[in-house]
Amino acid sequence: MDELLFAVLAGIAEILGDALLELFTGIIASILIRAGRSLFGTVHKLGPVLGAAALILAGAGVGALSAIIFPHPLVHPSRFHGISVIASPLLTGWAMSEIGRAQRGRDWKPTRIESFGHGFAFALAMSLVRFVMVG
Repeated sequence: MDELLFAVLAGIAEILGDALLELFTGIIASILIRAGRSLFGTVHKLGPVLGAAALILAGAGVGALSAIIFPHPLVHPSRFHGISVIASPLLTGWAMSEIGRAQRGRDWKPTRIESFGHGFAFALAMSLVRFVMVG
């Protein structure tokens, strides 16, 4: 029974560790997008598909960079290793959509990554690259 409880807790820790890393990098990406928007004014807007593709490429790049900086798993892999590849991007997408909702509540224009779909795409690409590179 203790072994099962430890496995479940380790799985939750793995998901939360990955989700926190993805959320942190998503927030940094959002800040950089806002800074670029204010520096360059109105930049040519990408459509939703190209915007998602750009965020997927950015997520993959950040995932590769984070795997180089942190070449080991952030949390010791659990018995459910790999579940964080889907669960943590879902949590990150939800958190980014909540950030976007808070932005709209203040009458600010949210960035594209501050939506569930685009935040999820960024985090999924990052998670997949980290999973392949770190294991």
